[in-house]
Amino acid sequence: MPDKADKINTAEQRTKIVRLASYIALCGNLFLCVIKITAGILVSSLGLLGDGLDSATDVIVAVMTLIISFIITRPSDTEHPWGHQRAETMASLVLTFVIFTAGFQLFIEAGKKLFAIYAGQTITLPNTWALIVTIISIVGKLLLALNQYLLGKKADSTMILANAKNMVSDVVISVSVLLGFLLSFIFKAPYMDLIIALFVACWIMKTAIQLFFELNVELMDGNTNKQLYKKLFEAVQTVQGAKNPHRARIRKMANFWDIDLDIEVDGNMSVNQAHSIAEEITLAIKKRIINVYDIMVHIEPLNSDRTQESYGLTISDIE
Repeated sequence: MPDKADKINTAEQRTKIVRLASYIALCGNLFLCVIKITAGILVSSLGLLGDGLDSATDVIVAVMTLIISFIITRPSDTEHPWGHQRAETMASLVLTFVIFTAGFQLFIEAGKKLFAIYAGQTITLPNTWALIVTIISIVGKLLLALNQYLLGKKADSTMILANAKNMVSDVVISVSVLLGFLLSFIFKAPYMDLIIALFVACWIMKTAIQLFFELNVELMDGNTNKQLYKKLFEAVQTVQGAKNPHRARIRKMANFWDIDLDIEVDGNMSVNQAHSIAEEITLAIKKRIINVYDIMVHIEPLNSDRTQESYGLTISDIE
């Protein structure tokens, strides 16, 4: 079992990765924001200017993730006895609203322009410089999204992975703009890019909603991974004297697992013996489940009355 020092080093390494991802996202989005807003002003392109303002939002998101990387390292206190790991989940939740808002704004803007075309208004196509900057933006965002995804996976950070999804949504938006422009140019139909934009907007909003529900499971202390419970019960079964594991609960806190479990032992057993069994169970669980934040093993005498228990899982619940 890793000792306390090993856990601290692991946590520090994870924090360094999260901060590195935040710094890269901040610098990359700031660069893209400046060139898109500057180009939008110079070539009088409202579309490019709007895209630059969207990148400004991404800069704010990057600053937020950087701040969160400092908050999650704070030790527990009287107001937060479990620590501050959930700050990362809350930041991820904010990102889902950012992603959804981007999709919703795209949907509204595309709808407005479609109505404008229907009313007889002529839409001016962007010039060459606007297209060049858009292509630079696509390449830059793609590289940033890939970087955030790889670092997010390495750190097992829902916040960084959510930011990667946010950047993928930005890439899809920009690609759809280019694709729509090309189709409009080829078929002489300026509404083609707007129709594509409507479908892309719906896809982005769907992605945000799915991410929201995934995070909601964590915020509600839920867990849909039955394999973790299977490993938990298998660990208990390897400890002699531990009977009838029940009322098991596993919740996620950032990339850690907080585990509660009840077991039964011989009622005539001494407190020291029962405590030793609980310690063996703790060690057995940590050998099978990585990134364990805490394990609480509650001891009960054999054949205890459990008629009033209404929560937690037993072995039969995962079979």
